[in-house]
Amino acid sequence: MRDGFAEPAVPASRPAGRRGAGLEERASPYAPTGTWRLLEGTGAILLAVLWILPLLFAFWAAFHEAEYTTRLQLDAPLTLENFRRAWDAAPFARYFLNTTILVTLIFLCQVVLGTLAAYAFARFEFPGRGIAFALVLVQLMIMPDVLIVENYRTMSQLGLVDTIPGIALPYIASAFGIFLLRQTFKTIPRELDDAARVEGASALQILLKIYVPLARPIYIAYGLVSVSYHWNNFLWPLIVTNSVGARPLTVGLQVFAGGDQGVDWAVICAATLMTSAPLLIGFLLFQRQFVQSFMRAGIR
Repeated sequence: MRDGFAEPAVPASRPAGRRGAGLEERASPYAPTGTWRLLEGTGAILLAVLWILPLLFAFWAAFHEAEYTTRLQLDAPLTLENFRRAWDAAPFARYFLNTTILVTLIFLCQVVLGTLAAYAFARFEFPGRGIAFALVLVQLMIMPDVLIVENYRTMSQLGLVDTIPGIALPYIASAFGIFLLRQTFKTIPRELDDAARVEGASALQILLKIYVPLARPIYIAYGLVSVSYHWNNFLWPLIVTNSVGARPLTVGLQVFAGGDQGVDWAVICAATLMTSAPLLIGFLLFQRQFVQSFMRAGIR
């Protein structure tokens, strides 16, 4: 009651619920229903099971003795001996350091070059812009393995064989990163540019103080993609490295590939978990930003 008048009761929850339901119905007009929805859910569950089975096997084999690798016994004793043997079998500390330096170097170069190129393609008019961007997209259709021979010849001429910069150099410019950031920058209103120019900001200041902060979720998502790809890259580092001083983790794992006494899957699984653990932890920490970033950065 206010000023002697009783306020009428407003059923706020029912209209809001109806409005929300209406929005949900309009938001997904092509959502599967009935049998198709059941098939879609079943297919998603099957794919999830197929994806997680190798990971579950790796966990089981890594924390149990070799005799329990091929048979499931719930009361089997747990052990960390496989991790100790894997760590002693190869200089993993050096491999971890090499891989961390490698992925950090590649990601930083990709961010700098990709940001500058994407900003130019999104906001500047210059002759041949469309052709240049088309050439960038063409690079997405070329597999890196096709260029291995030419890349090795180039690294040899530069004297970068068996070095971390030699591994990183062919990947410092990413066509995918340029495309992703360009699409993100094009969604930012031009009015922000005009307001910043009125305040006397230069093009570089606009980029660093407006575009880069607004695209932060995209950088996080792209960082996960870039780091995971180059953390697991195997063929090019195998070809261009010859010593422990430059080998990353993936090449170092080949020491467990075989031997005169056969393959110990328990030790191999322990080594695999040690190398993949940073990626799994990173994805679990940033999975929400990863999914939301690619949803926001759709082609517009």
